[in-house]
Amino acid sequence: MNSFNWDSSFSVDFDLLNGFSKTAESTKRYLSQMKNMYLDTEAAEKILEISDPLVYEFYELGFPERKGDLGFGTTILYPGLVGEEYFMTKGHFHTQLETAEVYYTLNGSGYMVLENPEGDTMEMPLKKGEALYVPRRYAHRSVNTGKEPLVMFFCFAADAGHDYGTIETKGYHKLILEREGKPVIVPNPKW
Repeated sequence: MNSFNWDSSFSVDFDLLNGFSKTAESTKRYLSQMKNMYLDTEAAEKILEISDPLVYEFYELGFPERKGDLGFGTTILYPGLVGEEYFMTKGHFHTQLETAEVYYTLNGSGYMVLENPEGDTMEMPLKKGEALYVPRRYAHRSVNTGKEPLVMFFCFAADAGHDYGTIETKGYHKLILEREGKPVIVPNPKW
């Protein structure tokens, strides 16, 4: 695990194109860990019969979850499809629901799928060189609709916490699928 001194200043290297660090360790998420989060679970099972692809990895740096600190790092979301659905992150609410987050796209393209507890949704494009503000109370999931890794830098209040369980079973109200070679936003039939 990373051992940074959060009571002192420190620096971390992040490559501006691929998001990787030489001084920090990433957390990896494979398809086998997310197979039930995709709409087409049969397509996920067929892929897993052959291999277990790395869907994404992220650097969280082992920050303390205390007020006043910032959690930050990079996420590298690889290109790929499970059936018609693009590779995506698990997505989460913050445990402290009133916490916002900022993402800056370093490379690639895709969407940030957002939704609040009342079911209001937004699907915001992610483009290289642009920052995206995720407002308080919104769960968020990144989706890679491109052909290269989607690389983002993120920053949020370290005491925000992560709630993955709320959206793990049904997912989000909207899905981003590939149809005729292009991304389309569709209602999630599980809702």
